[in-house]
Amino acid sequence: MKNSILSLTALSLLFFNCNSESDPFLIQKNSIGALTATSQVKDLETIFKNDSVVKFEPGTPFTGSINEIEVFEKGGKKLLTLSPSALQDSTAVIKTVQVLDPRYKTNTELSTLSTFKDIADHYKISSIDNLINSIVVSVDELNASFTIDKMELPSNLRFDMTLHIEASQIPDNANIKYFFLNW
Repeated sequence: MKNSILSLTALSLLFFNCNSESDPFLIQKNSIGALTATSQVKDLETIFKNDSVVKFEPGTPFTGSINEIEVFEKGGKKLLTLSPSALQDSTAVIKTVQVLDPRYKTNTELSTLSTFKDIADHYKISSIDNLINSIVVSVDELNASFTIDKMELPSNLRFDMTLHIEASQIPDNANIKYFFLNW
């Protein structure tokens, strides 16, 4: 009797583990859905089999030296922009992912629709870089960078690039402009 209960429990666990698919929109430190830090360009068609993958040919008159791969939903909505580590190399890994679609979220629900408060409440901020028109908030825990437009900051912080901006100076409701994963 104990063996049959144990066998039934083991079979149930195996069944649930086999049927559970990973969340295609989950952002983690070294992955976003099925795309990982070790995924190669040649694997993108398989990883995004339900989406459209558009690769630019560098050096053509219209693209110049663009080294980006765009991922679109079948309906035409742009989901991600990927930058491989090398031009025209199918074995190159993806080094940067720009997250565009708000369905992509971390396990703490952080997405492109989040605010600075959402970042600060759930993650340790590694650094804040002061650029011309924006600041970049880096979170090593995710290998992520969040760009916030300086128009979201108080006016005394907008124009001096030499200022060291602290997290306490950034308004809680400052919106994320861009969200990047860097591997």
